[in-house]
Amino acid sequence: MYTTKNANAPLSPERLQRSNNMENDYLIQKKPAAALLLFSLPMILGNLFQQLYTMADSAIVGRYVGEQALAAVGASYALTNIFICVAIGGGIGTSVIVSRYFGAREYARMKLALYTACLAFLGISILLGGVGLAFSQGIMRLLKTPADVLDMAVEYLNIYFLGLPFLFLYNVLSSMFNALGKSRIPLYFLIFSSVFNVVLDVLMVTKFHMGVAGVAWATLIAQGISAVLSFVVLLRELRQFPCEKSGVFSCPELLRMTRIALPSILQQSTVSIGMMLVQSVVNSFGSEALAGFSAAMRLESICIVPMAAIGNALSSFTAQNLGAKQQERVVKGYHAANWMVLVCAAVICLSLEFLHRPLVALFLGTDGTDAAFSTGEGYLTFMGWFFCLIGWKMAVDGLLRGAGDMKMFTVANLVNLSIRVIFAFTMAPRFGIQMVWVAVPIGWLSNFVISFSEYCTQKWRKRA
Repeated sequence: MYTTKNANAPLSPERLQRSNNMENDYLIQKKPAAALLLFSLPMILGNLFQQLYTMADSAIVGRYVGEQALAAVGASYALTNIFICVAIGGGIGTSVIVSRYFGAREYARMKLALYTACLAFLGISILLGGVGLAFSQGIMRLLKTPADVLDMAVEYLNIYFLGLPFLFLYNVLSSMFNALGKSRIPLYFLIFSSVFNVVLDVLMVTKFHMGVAGVAWATLIAQGISAVLSFVVLLRELRQFPCEKSGVFSCPELLRMTRIALPSILQQSTVSIGMMLVQSVVNSFGSEALAGFSAAMRLESICIVPMAAIGNALSSFTAQNLGAKQQERVVKGYHAANWMVLVCAAVICLSLEFLHRPLVALFLGTDGTDAAFSTGEGYLTFMGWFFCLIGWKMAVDGLLRGAGDMKMFTVANLVNLSIRVIFAFTMAPRFGIQMVWVAVPIGWLSNFVISFSEYCTQKWRKRA
């Protein structure tokens, strides 16, 4: 059990010297609010650029190919986002172990955990990509994808699955950079890959007339280049941490990371799994409603970015400070994160309430159908009031994940998923598509209440 330490106590000469030599110590040295802001801002910017991948795909095909193409990419989005969340959740979960070793200055174990995570997720991505290629059409039929967009959706998915190893490798490497306190490096790669992806989207759709296949190939190429470059840079960065030979794979380290990574994957995937299951309900309302819902989902993914970044930042903040035996800094960091969420939620609410029409038009164009616009605007104007809930949920989830307190963390996210799916399946067919989004804040609130109750027990102090 870690002892409580005053975050403002003077540093010993030995520790001060080490801090001067290690530029990443700000998570355990700076004031919690400043440290979280410094760490999360590059993550927010990076995640915003990452969202350009899917936003560019949707906006370009919606405007230059047609509403059906937008619906096809949207029908694929719920499924592809699950794989993205598996990669992100796995990376975040394993980075908790890396962060803890980093905070404790155990560099040999840190490198071993890092290499083990990369190799494990590379193997998993190859396996999942093969399964996806084999069953993509069956999955789309099972989700009741409208017949007029089915073939395009399957074509997009198959190309996506070919690039799954690049997707996994890139997201895991980004989490490793964050664990080392170098959140700016993933930002630089995201800016490069996002801009490159948009350029390729425009070329392949408007010049080569490749349709949805063009945007899928653009994403694969951009992510592939970014993944390879990220790996090269990570190897270079690791040279600054002197240690004895660490090895490249360890089953005990893999097991230790899996205990945190699996609940983290579940937490990250809850929203996407629920979205995929609910997608079948939305699909039953036709391709026009699906197009509007797809546009709204893209915009919601942007709104969630700062909330997710704050939660992920608090996870690394918690892990490093517990590794450095500074528990009270974790509490101060959690309070600071909640205030950051509140500010972000207020900005998001105002933006959606006043700009919902032009935002949806970015994807549907000016000649989109009334049904599509009505669906997209209805979702956004309702959801705008509730983003503080997911922000507070992600903050407390991030703290529990960083501390390794995973039991109730997992239960909370399962409750969230169950409420959203059951509510949508039972209420939407009877009362209309609006019930799909009414279920969302109910699930978020339930998740927060359970996770916050676990935080209040103080068990997380004993888990690290």
